[in-house]
Amino acid sequence: MNSHLIPSRLGRPKTDPIFGLARLAAERRAAGHPVIDATIGVLLDDEGKLALLETATRALREVDPAEAASYAPIAGTPAFLEAVKHDLFADFPQLAARAVTVATPGGTGALRHAITSLLDEKQAVLTTSFYWAPYGTLADENGRALRTFPMFDGAGRFDTAALAAALDKLLAEQGRAAVILNDPCHNPTGYSMSEDDWRRTAAALADASARGPVSLVLDLAYAVFSEGGVARPLAALAPISDRVLTLFCWSASKTFLQYGQRVGALAAVATDPSEQAELAATFAFASRGTWSNCNHGGLEAVTRLLTDPAMRAAVAAERRGVVDLLARRVAEWNRLAPGLGLRYPPYAGGFFVTVSCDDPQAAAAALRDKDVFVVPVAGALRVALCSVPLGQVERLARAMADVLAAPDRAGAAP
Repeated sequence: MNSHLIPSRLGRPKTDPIFGLARLAAERRAAGHPVIDATIGVLLDDEGKLALLETATRALREVDPAEAASYAPIAGTPAFLEAVKHDLFADFPQLAARAVTVATPGGTGALRHAITSLLDEKQAVLTTSFYWAPYGTLADENGRALRTFPMFDGAGRFDTAALAAALDKLLAEQGRAAVILNDPCHNPTGYSMSEDDWRRTAAALADASARGPVSLVLDLAYAVFSEGGVARPLAALAPISDRVLTLFCWSASKTFLQYGQRVGALAAVATDPSEQAELAATFAFASRGTWSNCNHGGLEAVTRLLTDPAMRAAVAAERRGVVDLLARRVAEWNRLAPGLGLRYPPYAGGFFVTVSCDDPQAAAAALRDKDVFVVPVAGALRVALCSVPLGQVERLARAMADVLAAPDRAGAAP
């Protein structure tokens, strides 16, 4: 039978693999099994319930119903855009003065705009060998490709030499390059780039920019769960922002634990006023042509959380509690996992850690037999520690160690 779908849309997966595994875990739990579900990137408390920030919930409840029901401006409300700009660049006014900001449905919308605005059809966006799988989905769905470079060198450091080589190759092939980096608290490894990592990365980007337009898209989804937040990357990127277009994907999903509100923003820092104007027009036009308007009620609530002094202080205090909750799990994992023989990059924090494995599909299946659900990725198992109560971390680590002890499943450190 001839399909009405165009050929490029045939053969798509029927379900997202991560959400499919989460659904299977929920079904197993409902049947009475003692399930550990380390699949979905949402923060659960130690009772297994969704962790919430009460002040954020209150801000949403208190949005004027008529305002929430009305259309938001296509680019986002001016107050929201200024609030995000201040949240990102409060300590870097030179960047704030040159930033163009647009509201997006979560960080995913920001990534979508960056990929489609910086690269032509069939061109490739570059990212690390470990990456959030929807980067590939976003590229594919929008007629672009995804290319990777080895994330770590033989010493376990961020591989800047591999980045530089990949940039040179892309520039030679397509005349421009765009790189997505997810830092701090990288998804899916939990690695946070050091000051030296960022110094070397900024130098590589600046050097490459002499051979063609180079853009860096920084995915900041988990920044609030790191000790230094955005300060380290911004300090390295500020000096090269006149040569490398720097874009920042900001998300309220993790910042305020409001995944379903779909509130995010893309901020691009450009030196030339004419390029700033072009970026603003491009982003607004793209918004109109995809989702049109963002969630107005969500924009209003998040604006208040960012700008009202009392609310900002209250939500920051509540957030410290959930950051500490996650940090205790990270510490417990880092205490147990190395002694059990698990191999993974330095896990500084964030929602995920990635454990090396030669046969991830078989290992994930064996773990499911033990009622432990993780996500197989290329050469590894992604573990959403964010959803694992502290009291279950040891069982999780020991189950993984048992399964990976099999000779055909063990992995070397990335």
